Amino acid sequence: MLSIFGVPISVHTRKVIVTANHKGIAYHNEPVIPFDPPADWTALSPTGLIPAIRHDGFELADSAAICAYLERLEPAPSIYPKDAQGFARALWLEQYGGALFRTVVHPLFHQKIIRPHILKQGEPDQTEIDRVVEQVVPGAFGYLERQIDAGFLMTGGLTIADITIAANLLNYQYLGFRIEPQRHPGLAEAFAGTIGQRAFHAALDAETPFALRMGLDRSFLGMA
Repeated sequence: MLSIFGVPISVHTRKVIVTANHKGIAYHNEPVIPFDPPADWTALSPTGLIPAIRHDGFELADSAAICAYLERLEPAPSIYPKDAQGFARALWLEQYGGALFRTVVHPLFHQKIIRPHILKQGEPDQTEIDRVVEQVVPGAFGYLERQIDAGFLMTGGLTIADITIAANLLNYQYLGFRIEPQRHPGLAEAFAGTIGQRAFHAALDAETPFALRMGLDRSFLGMA
C-alpha cells in the first residue's frame, strides 16, 4: 500500500492526498510534522520537508514528483491535460501554487499559528501580516482571477493546477482570511467548486482533527 508521510493539514501533503483520493489509490497517512520528524526522516526526505511517500519499497519526496508518479501509477482519471499547451499551463500553475505558498500562505501561517503556538515565540507580527494581505495578496489573487477566463479551474475536470491552488487557498481561509467575491468572483466560485469535489471532501474529513486541534477557522466550510 501507498504510505504518505506528512501532516494532512499541510498544503503539500494535502495536494498528494487529494490526488490519491481522486484516482482511487488506497493509502495510509503517517502525519509527520516537520518540526518534530522521526529520527530517520532525512533518509526518506533529504530536504527534511513534507510530504514523502513509500510504495512497495519505492521512496520519493516532493509533492510535484509524487503527483507525477501517481499519474503514471494510475493514469485515469488524469490530472494533467492531454494537449501540449494545456499540459504546460497546468504545470505552470502548479509552480505558481508553490509561489503562492511561499509569498502568502507560509508567512501568514507562520505568523498566526507556528510562531505563537508551535515555536512559542510570542504574538504574531501584525506588520508582517498586514504586508502580506495588503501588498502581496491583491496581485496574487488578481493573477489567478484573470486565469479563470482562460479556463483555469474545473474546465475538463480536476487538474493538478486546481488541486495545488485550492490546497493553498484552504489554508489561507483556515487562518480567517477570505477570498472576496466582490473583488475576485471567478476565483471564489472556482475555489468553492474545487473543494466541493469528492477528492477534497475526503481530504477535509481526514484533516478535521488537526484543524480542530490547531484552532483553525472552518466557518467558510459551514463547520464550527
